[in-house]
Amino acid sequence: MMYQEYYSASGSNFVRYRYGVMNSSDYPDAMFGAAPSLPPCGANTNSSRTWVDLFDQRGKRLYGFCALGASNKLNSIWFALPQGEVPPSWVYVELNDRQTGTKYKSNLAETTQ
Repeated sequence: MMYQEYYSASGSNFVRYRYGVMNSSDYPDAMFGAAPSLPPCGANTNSSRTWVDLFDQRGKRLYGFCALGASNKLNSIWFALPQGEVPPSWVYVELNDRQTGTKYKSNLAETTQ
């Protein structure tokens, strides 16, 4: 975890938990390039070849990214919760390379600094 960010949206207060992937440079940018030949992410027909999801320690999906564009964007991933809601103690990141069918799962990371 890199830091927490407090913000308001639609009249509610939230905490954004920002994470970075320490070995992000080990993944080639091509993994995060647009892949129009693969199924879209909602209305985004140019979503990335690799989608990135954050999960709590029990495997509950917290948030995901389907159009990062480059491996260095792995250092700006996040999930948000309403302010006052207790975050999970641990989270992990999963990269799903949709072109090769390969999944990469991180170690558990704490939600405290």
